Amino acid sequence: MGLPELWFLIIAFLFVGYFVLEGFDFGVGMLMPFLGRSHTGGDESVSPTEEIADPDARRRTILNTIGPVWDGNEVWVITAGAALFAAFGGWYATMFSAFYLPLFLILIGLITRVCAIEWRGKIDDPKWRKAADVGIGLGSWIPAILWGVAFANVVRGIPIDAEYQYTAGFFNLLNPYALLGGLTTLLAFLTHGAVFLALKTSGVLKQDAMTYAARLAIPTLVVAAVFLLWTQFAYGNGWTWIPVLIGAVAAVVMVVATQIRREGIAFAATFVAIGGTVATLFAVLYPNVLPSSTSEAYNLTIANTSSSNYTLTIMTWAAVLITPVVMAYQAWTYWVFRKRLSVEQIPAPTGLPSLRMRSQ
Repeated sequence: MGLPELWFLIIAFLFVGYFVLEGFDFGVGMLMPFLGRSHTGGDESVSPTEEIADPDARRRTILNTIGPVWDGNEVWVITAGAALFAAFGGWYATMFSAFYLPLFLILIGLITRVCAIEWRGKIDDPKWRKAADVGIGLGSWIPAILWGVAFANVVRGIPIDAEYQYTAGFFNLLNPYALLGGLTTLLAFLTHGAVFLALKTSGVLKQDAMTYAARLAIPTLVVAAVFLLWTQFAYGNGWTWIPVLIGAVAAVVMVVATQIRREGIAFAATFVAIGGTVATLFAVLYPNVLPSSTSEAYNLTIANTSSSNYTLTIMTWAAVLITPVVMAYQAWTYWVFRKRLSVEQIPAPTGLPSLRMRSQ
């Protein structure tokens, strides 16, 4: 294996890490409007305090489950983009120009989400928090869909000419296969987020999150199965059945685990299922990095887009030295904040009063 192939694997690993970690962040953000309501299930095991909990306290509990880790999870995509730029400049240039609008919308969504999460508690005003919740929702729904659309188009191939320039418009990217890819990532992240919330909370919030996970699991399995089989039969080969089967088996385990309410097993299953799906996309892509639907002669490959051996050597040594430290720190963060949260543990808001409230 040469350095170009090694860096293709590293970039694939970085995107797998991003989707399985940031995926539950997106899911939590998308579920906030639905799970952030007062519980009315009448469950005898639920304490009266939880039964009448303030919806805002529930939403703050939900947000606190990802509070210590969401920004660290986003580092994976930043690192992946930087590695893509440095290791495969031609791939980076063509893909980012072809997917300019989808990637721009993803970036706007991520920025909006960052601001909304960071600023939500700064002002103690219901209207301010409601606006922040809208930002968190939009910043979660938009990337959850568009990442799937973008990666499906990378696998399918796009119109590229002899100069490696994209020759079509935005709506060429909205084909049935790509839209199915977007629906797959959307449902996978919703289920992943619901299971994560069940794993990180207790009491009524855990019960409600697991209920959503059980409802989402079967539609997620069906859509993901169709997408993976379409991917395999249209673009795969014999050995790419391996990640397909890994993802499929994990998805079946996810369904069973959510139905019997075993959130630990369910989270591990969604983790592996998403990882297997992303690994499948990179596996069927190899040795191409961006196929051309115009002519195979114009395909972008590992060989014709990689940087020099000297550049890749320096990058490899940097990765060897830095990656273990970063991953150890992130693992330590998850360990420190491993305990479950409940609504009763969330203190009252401490933000500044808004100008509207000051004038009253």
